[in-house]
Amino acid sequence: MRVLVTGGTGNVGRAAVARLVRNGHSVRVIGRRTDATLAHAEYRSCDINDYHDLCDQVKGMEAVVHLAAIRHPSLAAGQEIFRVNCSGTFNVYRAAAEQGIHRVVTASSINALGYNFGTKSFPLRYFPVDEEHPSCTTDPYSFSKQILEEIAAYFWRREGTSGICMRLPAVYEAIDSERGLRSFVMRARDAYTGLFALPIAERQARAQQVIARFEALRIERAWEVPSKRFGLEQPDAGLMFGRSNFWTSIHAEDSAQAIEKGLLANYDGSHVLYVNDSHNFAGVDTESLASTFFPEVTARKRSVVGTESLVSIDRARALIGFEPQHSIQQWVQD
Repeated sequence: MRVLVTGGTGNVGRAAVARLVRNGHSVRVIGRRTDATLAHAEYRSCDINDYHDLCDQVKGMEAVVHLAAIRHPSLAAGQEIFRVNCSGTFNVYRAAAEQGIHRVVTASSINALGYNFGTKSFPLRYFPVDEEHPSCTTDPYSFSKQILEEIAAYFWRREGTSGICMRLPAVYEAIDSERGLRSFVMRARDAYTGLFALPIAERQARAQQVIARFEALRIERAWEVPSKRFGLEQPDAGLMFGRSNFWTSIHAEDSAQAIEKGLLANYDGSHVLYVNDSHNFAGVDTESLASTFFPEVTARKRSVVGTESLVSIDRARALIGFEPQHSIQQWVQD
């Protein structure tokens, strides 16, 4: 298959391009960098908001993987995030449709739910969270991902463009820097081990302190201002941001697996799918995490066993045959 990949030089993109090339696909990557080189894949400099140039790059392709985006609310002003993430996505789908391409796989985000970066909290209805759970986006990045999913659905209705919008969480690679996600997860697991070693009353009080601190950061809109950004190196980061994304993660190789299966699987329509590890990254019993940090959420759509994720991948399993092959449970033991 001849595949165009937008934004193919990030950690998701690199893994996806490598997998596609390894499995015999012909890959063209486009991005705004002028100096990128990729082994066994063609690279061309192109801004997805330059529609004329984009159309030239789409010619001759059979499918599109759309990963290009501003990836955090602190990295640009809200209007720029909307321009790149939403207008750019519309351009990609429109260019694909004009070239007769009817399969587009797109990187959405777990943040399309609105819980992590949102400036306001909202009540969760049940666990495990799935694609039917209502969203409530209040920050520009999460809103842009919600709009991205609507754009994909629009092009299915209008042009018959099928594909998946993958709600990815934090993506890690096998090789990571000391300040990267791998190191962060290890510190977070230590923090959770310490927390759950406390007596129940003390543990619950500590959890409420963490929640209160996080909700204060919401009010400050801390993630939208680079100088106020609460980084992974800060105290309690693992406890806070583990909770706000429900302790989800995914290995880059598994995101690449989902991308290829999204291109090749037999289905029609535009589908939103949570694509993440099947286990939480805290290494703690999931129901214990939920009862400690979300005691108000008592409803369950189905049982959650052991360290199984609080974000369901059942729909991804059923539609495209996705199954994590690099689970965090195995990775942390290596």
